Amino acid sequence: MEIISVVPRGYCQGVVRAIMLAKETVKKYPDKKVTMLGMIVHNQFVVDACRKAGIHFIEDPLKTREQLLDEIDDGVVIFTAHGISDAVREKAERKGLICVDATCPDVRKTHTLVKEHVRDGDVIYIGKKHHPEAEGTVSLSPRIHLVTCMDDVAALPELHNVLITNQTTLSLLDAQQIIAACKKRFPDAVVAEEICNATRIRQEAVMALKDVDLLIVVGDPRSNNSRMLAETGKKAGIPDALLLSSASQLKEDMIHHKKRIAVTSGSSTPNALTKQVIDCLQTYANTGILPHVSPDPEVL
Repeated sequence: MEIISVVPRGYCQGVVRAIMLAKETVKKYPDKKVTMLGMIVHNQFVVDACRKAGIHFIEDPLKTREQLLDEIDDGVVIFTAHGISDAVREKAERKGLICVDATCPDVRKTHTLVKEHVRDGDVIYIGKKHHPEAEGTVSLSPRIHLVTCMDDVAALPELHNVLITNQTTLSLLDAQQIIAACKKRFPDAVVAEEICNATRIRQEAVMALKDVDLLIVVGDPRSNNSRMLAETGKKAGIPDALLLSSASQLKEDMIHHKKRIAVTSGSSTPNALTKQVIDCLQTYANTGILPHVSPDPEVL
């Protein structure tokens, strides 16, 4: 059995920045309650580590970030890497909260782009419904229209001076397909594909894999960029692709009789988790025994 460690993988700079800001905030405000508005990044191991560091979390998939703010009355609020709307920021300031913004620079760039464009035009934003990044961007203006699939393109109203852009963590292949449909509907539209470089190069590395029996993506199932890596592998022709949160989910029947296994991870996945999966696979390749993994490693 051959184990292929795909590069690049693991934390992107936006995730590193968000984690560093969270740790610095706890140290800076030792006497205040520090609350994260949502998951800092979509990885439960990172969230659990932040809790141990003293950060509280408020998350409810049925509520917007603006609604979640009603549950924070004092102290410090950290906005996650996924970004927030101006309305959320203004509401937090009105409540007298100390605001720390961990928005990814790539997401902030998209916000700047669409806010400038809606002054005299409409924006088609391709993204995932209920995803915090999409929510934060679409909430910036009623002139930003969320498109989640091909059917949504046909349902769009007549628009003026159209800009087409997207969530930063989408599948390259899916985004290109929907962008093409939008261009067919609005031929004069300007396209600003905003898939971040970290997402792009990780997907391109997966698409470049040859003669691989199995792709293992280490990442939280709530992480869109991790799920898209697994989907990219399937679309690239890899016979089997798995999304695993950690090595503890690795089972012998997943890897038995596999000759070449590639391992990558989402941009919000701690490297320690990916290394543990690779080490387990290497042990199995050398001994025929899949080691028991417990507990999960420290990730911050």
